[in-house]
Amino acid sequence: MGTKTSTGTIIWAGILLAAALTALLFAGAGAVGTPFPAFDLFDLTARALPGGLLTFGIDLMVDTIRALNLGPTDDTAKLAEQLMAVGLFVLLAAVSSVIYFSIARRTLARSAARRRGGLLSGLVLGGLFGLPMMAISASLNLTATAAPVVSLAWLAAVFAGWGLAAGYTFYRLSAMSPTAETEASATALNRRQFLIQLGSAAATITVVGAGLGALLRNTPSAPPEEPIQTNAAALPNVDNAVSPAPGTRPEYTPLDQHYRIDINTGGPPRIDLENYTLKITGLVEEPLELTLDEIQGYEPMSQYITMSCISNRLAGDLISTTLWTGTSMQRILERVKPLPEAAHIKIKAADGFDEVVALDVIRQDERVMLTYAWDNEPLRERHGAPLRIHIPDLYGMKQPKWITEMEFISAWEEGYWVRRGWDKEARVRATSVIDTVAAEAAYKDSDRMLIPIGGIAWAGARGIARVEVQVDGGDWVEAQLRSPLSDKTWVIWRYDWPFEAGEHRFAVRCIESDGTPQIEMVAGVRPSGATGIHSVSKTV
Repeated sequence: MGTKTSTGTIIWAGILLAAALTALLFAGAGAVGTPFPAFDLFDLTARALPGGLLTFGIDLMVDTIRALNLGPTDDTAKLAEQLMAVGLFVLLAAVSSVIYFSIARRTLARSAARRRGGLLSGLVLGGLFGLPMMAISASLNLTATAAPVVSLAWLAAVFAGWGLAAGYTFYRLSAMSPTAETEASATALNRRQFLIQLGSAAATITVVGAGLGALLRNTPSAPPEEPIQTNAAALPNVDNAVSPAPGTRPEYTPLDQHYRIDINTGGPPRIDLENYTLKITGLVEEPLELTLDEIQGYEPMSQYITMSCISNRLAGDLISTTLWTGTSMQRILERVKPLPEAAHIKIKAADGFDEVVALDVIRQDERVMLTYAWDNEPLRERHGAPLRIHIPDLYGMKQPKWITEMEFISAWEEGYWVRRGWDKEARVRATSVIDTVAAEAAYKDSDRMLIPIGGIAWAGARGIARVEVQVDGGDWVEAQLRSPLSDKTWVIWRYDWPFEAGEHRFAVRCIESDGTPQIEMVAGVRPSGATGIHSVSKTV
């Protein structure tokens, strides 16, 4: 390539080629369901990171989303995660191209067969970069729907094409090196024209590929079934005298708004529901492979349940309530007959997640259940279909979804997030939140103007006995409580505050059913969940 091709030119060419490569791979994933190696590479990187570093990245992302009010935490964080995955992949592909250009111009610049050498060396580049990426996707990808031979052929073709494009780019740029001083300006013009052509072609491929991939990934292959939505009039507390203050979050979370957190960059794993079986192994008298129909054949149990992510900040949105339906784990124990030395169950999921639950917890609480339906409809793919477990009083990190296997073991083991530094027990910490100071809903009662204030309080399965509100650092005043949907859901509270014009600070705290007060000391989410008093300031 000679000394006349600048480093900036090399880097720019590498970025253009990397962007086009990424877009083609993304389009293939959307069009025919092949793996998207960028997401798989990011998953591998995330799972290899030390727990503290991984948590730092998650915290930074969530704090940024909240500070900038970018939207729902779960969906926005997933989008940010995917963008970071694409950025990492483009960076590695571009760096690989730059390294290739640097090596090729030293070894092929004086070759008489520069074009052939460039193309052959470009194929080598495609193999050196593509084969590891294909291996990563083969071992980690859970979302591809294409046949393995189709995926292999597509990925091989795209990486080979990218390598050939890099080789051709090297040839064209190196062939334009001036041989005399008088040719310098003409050569620079030719090189500029080629780079414009390269940029135009790469931009077209990138825009079309990314757009096509995004469109096809968001287009369902079949019309979605109409969900059976629970009618608010059918909720068990419909006749309760305490109504939520205007602006309080919905007492019952619509499924499309129920939070979801998972460890998969590309989305939920694809599971063949028609041939699905739950494999039960280990220290049991009767190892089994239960079909979903067999699990659903036991007497069903339904529970209104609030669940929260352990990484939910004070007043965060990673908490939701819906109706769970499933089979008590006690029925499964009766069927498989654990051996005397069995003490725990290691639950394994299709996405590589795992967690361990003590058999004593299951034996003492029939509410621990294998869940197969939410809101009276089968679990959706994004929420853990076909099976997830519910264990009362624990954060979501202890409750695997997309369950594929249960292994009965003799001793406790660390689960996925525990290995990364999170709390061993992950027991829910009581929290109370102000959702609204509804100045626009002020009303007159006798000679007083009242403003409804409201929100939620939750302490897992331990229940809430009392909620208190404080205004401007004054006395704590008891709020009204709406009857909860069950003893495992949040409580809606309301306080009608005597209006005083000005700027005010409102705070809330709760007391659990047994009299235990909410922890008022401020603590972050890691490792055991956030604590502290939630407060808001508002001018009314």
